[in-house]
Amino acid sequence: MIYFDSAATTLQKPQSVFAVVQHAMRTCSSVGRGGHPAAMAAADAVYSCRERAGQLFDADVEQVAFTLNATHALNIAIKSIVPPGGRVVTSGFEHNAVTRPLHAIGAQVVKATSPLFSQEKTLAAFERQLTPGTAAAVCTHVSNVFGYILPIEGIARLCKKRGIPLIIDASQSAGTLPVSLRESGAAFIAMPGHKGLYGPQGTGILLCANGGEPLLEGGTGSNSAFLEMPDFMPDRLEAGTHNVSGIAGLRAGIDYVLFRTPQRIFAHEQHLLQQARQVLSGYRNLQLYAGDSQSGVLSFRAQDMDCETLGQEFARFGIATRAGLHCAPQAHESAGTFESGTVRISFSAFNTANEVRQFAGVCRRVFRRQ
Repeated sequence: MIYFDSAATTLQKPQSVFAVVQHAMRTCSSVGRGGHPAAMAAADAVYSCRERAGQLFDADVEQVAFTLNATHALNIAIKSIVPPGGRVVTSGFEHNAVTRPLHAIGAQVVKATSPLFSQEKTLAAFERQLTPGTAAAVCTHVSNVFGYILPIEGIARLCKKRGIPLIIDASQSAGTLPVSLRESGAAFIAMPGHKGLYGPQGTGILLCANGGEPLLEGGTGSNSAFLEMPDFMPDRLEAGTHNVSGIAGLRAGIDYVLFRTPQRIFAHEQHLLQQARQVLSGYRNLQLYAGDSQSGVLSFRAQDMDCETLGQEFARFGIATRAGLHCAPQAHESAGTFESGTVRISFSAFNTANEVRQFAGVCRRVFRRQ
């Protein structure tokens, strides 16, 4: 199988991730639940991952909270700073992990709508909408559907200037683009462990500039005599037993990113993106969504074939893609693809130019040249 669905999950991992997960399952118990060797090994594994994440994302160790995934992290962030009914500005490219929590608390959501791949117009739209009385801004760094890199640095500067807290969804950028808690001035930055950080599913990180409010209450291994959750980070946000083996694997994934560097990974994905764009642009019956400011994610649709059917055709030839609305209907509304959806291919550090050439051969069999 040629795996072109890394925007959902990076299936291929560094071998160290698999080894570390298995080792942790055999040697680690629970953090803060004893002073015996197995508990201390768990504490060391989790703390080590916090250190690595802080190094990669320019954050202090206590500002790194572990979550189940980016959705969990975004729920904590949103419900920490957005009051019920509060006014929130978002981009027009948000994932349901943002839109559904905002809907659940009855937030007054205002979209800073803009065309695909136009950073200038996106920034202008945020400048218009970030008005007094706005409780927060929530913005994805990169569209999971189209790979559009939003001007997050400019949006962060606007929010800082106007005193509006910013939540960044770095689900598609962590590990490939610069992400800094300190430099962005964001209140929160949320990300999964299982995408660009090459960790296991069931892991996530929430970077917290000034703490947050618990989404869950329970045991933390600290302040056990009190009914209230601890008032210090990261314990305040980490109720219950940690996914120690997953977090240990996430540390190995972050180590890989630090060694390879996000810049080199991004450059590799860009090379593959340009190859794939060249392949798909040769078919006149295809609509390709490509432009400047694009990461290693590419969407397209055929004029004469349903997207789900097209995705199944690729699967039949051993190409893993993602078809449909990608849990991001707002992004499709912004691009005019809500009724049809798109087929998406997305790359990781483990994809190769030879795989793109094989993809080109499959395209010749699937599409009819006009």
